[in-house]
Amino acid sequence: MASHTFKASVLILPGLGNSGEGHWQTRWEQEYSFIRVQQKEWERPVCNDWIETIDRKVVSLNTTDVLLVGHSLACCTIAFWAKRFNRTIKGALLVAPSDTEAETYPPGTTGFAPMPLNKLPFPSITVASTNDYYVTSERAQHFADAWGKRACICRTSRAH
Repeated sequence: MASHTFKASVLILPGLGNSGEGHWQTRWEQEYSFIRVQQKEWERPVCNDWIETIDRKVVSLNTTDVLLVGHSLACCTIAFWAKRFNRTIKGALLVAPSDTEAETYPPGTTGFAPMPLNKLPFPSITVASTNDYYVTSERAQHFADAWGKRACICRTSRAH
C-alpha cells in the first residue's frame, strides 16, 4: 500500500482583537505548531494592511502548500486577499465569518465593507453557527455560496 503524506504550512488568521489564551486558534497553534499571522493592529484594523500582511507571509512560503485558517473578520479578509492577489494555495478553513455589514458588527474597522462575494480561487470550507451575534446563518450560507465551496452551519453552538 502506498503511503501518503500531507504537506502543508498552516497559517492561523485571527479576527478582530486577535485570539487569546484558550481560543481554539491559539490551542491549534500551540498543539500543531501552526503559524499565526501577526497583524500590526488588532483593535482598529485597516483591510489593506491585513491583506498585505497575509500576502507577505503566504509568498514567504511555498504557496501551493499553504492552508489558511481564518476566524471571524479574517474570513472576509481572506476573500479580499484572494480577489486582489489570486494566489493558488492548498485551501482555506473559514470559521464564523463576521458580517461587516450587519448592525451588530462593532465599529472601528476600515475597508472591510461591503462584504466580498468573489469566488475563491482555491478550495474552502465555511463553518458557522446558527446563534452567532455577528452573522446570521443565512448570511453565512450566502458568503459560503459566493466564495464557491462547502458550508457547514452548526445548529447548536456558537463557532466563536
